[in-house]
Amino acid sequence: MNSDTHSGTLTPETRSRLVTAAKDAARSSYAPYSRFHVGAALLCPDGTIVPGTNVENRSYGLAICAERSAIASAVTSGHTRFNAIAVFSPDADYPVSPCGACRQVISEFMPPDALVIFVDRHGTEEPHTVAEIMPYDALHELKDRPVD
Repeated sequence: MNSDTHSGTLTPETRSRLVTAAKDAARSSYAPYSRFHVGAALLCPDGTIVPGTNVENRSYGLAICAERSAIASAVTSGHTRFNAIAVFSPDADYPVSPCGACRQVISEFMPPDALVIFVDRHGTEEPHTVAEIMPYDALHELKDRPVD
């Protein structure tokens, strides 16, 4: 097992590939209202990288963030566990973290020690773990309870 298959550690090459995939995904962003383009990329345990981008709607509440877009695409492809995610915006002067809804969805599919990397337009990377961005995560045991 290489270091990329365990959460929290990535080789420099894998980290670079992940961030590059997030940057590439941001180019596909559909953000005509906010003009805030975001790309995300997930690293699956088998090394697969799955991109996602934000998709807005004139009814703002129906927008889909890049992180959730990537997760939905990955789940559709049969992936349900992830070791890392990179989030990039070419429109941000500082590394922007996932919103609260995305943090909740990220914590559903990623272990507490999984790496979450925020990246700004200048290439500044801000690495954190899921536990750091979602410190009081709870209720994972609900998946394991018996069905009545």
